[in-house]
Amino acid sequence: MSRALAGIIANPASGRDIRRLVAHGTVFDNNEKTAIVRRVLLGLAAIGIKQVAYMPEHDFGIVPRALDGWQGPPMNVEPLAMPVLGTSADSTRAAQLLAELGAGCIITLGGDGTNRAVAIGCNTVPLVPISTGTNNVFPAFIEGTLAGLAAGLIVSGRVADEAVQRVPWLEVLIDGASRDYALVDVVASSLPFVGSRAIWDLSVVREVALARVAPATIGLSALGCALLNHQSDTDHLPGMHIALGDGGAQVLAALAPGLVRWVGIKTYRRLALDDRVQFQSGAGTLALDGEREIELSATTPVEVRLRADGPFVVNVDAALAAAAHAGHLSRQAR
Repeated sequence: MSRALAGIIANPASGRDIRRLVAHGTVFDNNEKTAIVRRVLLGLAAIGIKQVAYMPEHDFGIVPRALDGWQGPPMNVEPLAMPVLGTSADSTRAAQLLAELGAGCIITLGGDGTNRAVAIGCNTVPLVPISTGTNNVFPAFIEGTLAGLAAGLIVSGRVADEAVQRVPWLEVLIDGASRDYALVDVVASSLPFVGSRAIWDLSVVREVALARVAPATIGLSALGCALLNHQSDTDHLPGMHIALGDGGAQVLAALAPGLVRWVGIKTYRRLALDDRVQFQSGAGTLALDGEREIELSATTPVEVRLRADGPFVVNVDAALAAAAHAGHLSRQAR
């Protein structure tokens, strides 16, 4: 494959967790994901990208279905040579392979969990994350055609640094050793097992570390927005640590689609890059980006560090604006 290569990682399992039952999450079935991928491919083709590699999956065949009856310009769209396990490890391995192949950009379809798995493997390859998950703080609701155009501009080298930003993420250290990463939040809960993975009951949550504090987010990251104090000289800091419980302020937050609750806050503080937080000891689980991943004993030492070296992310608006200003979206009449 040539170096002008775009990657696609479309998770057929995104948007299926239990929060569909306990809240009112948007449903992105695989037929809709297929339609989004088709529009992504048409956007890539319009920029002149001819090489695409994608993560294979046995559940539905999203990318092959998107190519069924293809009437766009000729493209070489191939699955990556990898085993399919049907777990998040597929997304991580696909991202690793795309990085090794020299992909210029990876378009993802999924939620925060999918993008976390991709970010762990993608190295410095920039991402265009399209939201098709439940709680979506990291990916955005981007129209597929525009995502494809922006990714194509990055892959072709017509738009570079001005449209790509490296975002912070959270490193989880267990007993002093690096264990995992989260793009949005790390949550300590009293739930003893990984189980259904998703966190939706605030009564079991002890504390939360956030990689970013931004308005108009949903999930436990919404707590950070509700605690913003525009009189504070720390509001420029990217992250936040929050201890939940009675005795302090209460904030109103959208914890899941259609699920808005008042939440008691014991303490909170803003986090700068490289700040570390020592979580309180207690048996339970750690949830990373909304999904329980790590089971804890009563004495397991947990530390969370806010790091600056998270994944590179393409700003679609900035990419298209830069391309327009550079004349890449116009041509003279013949």
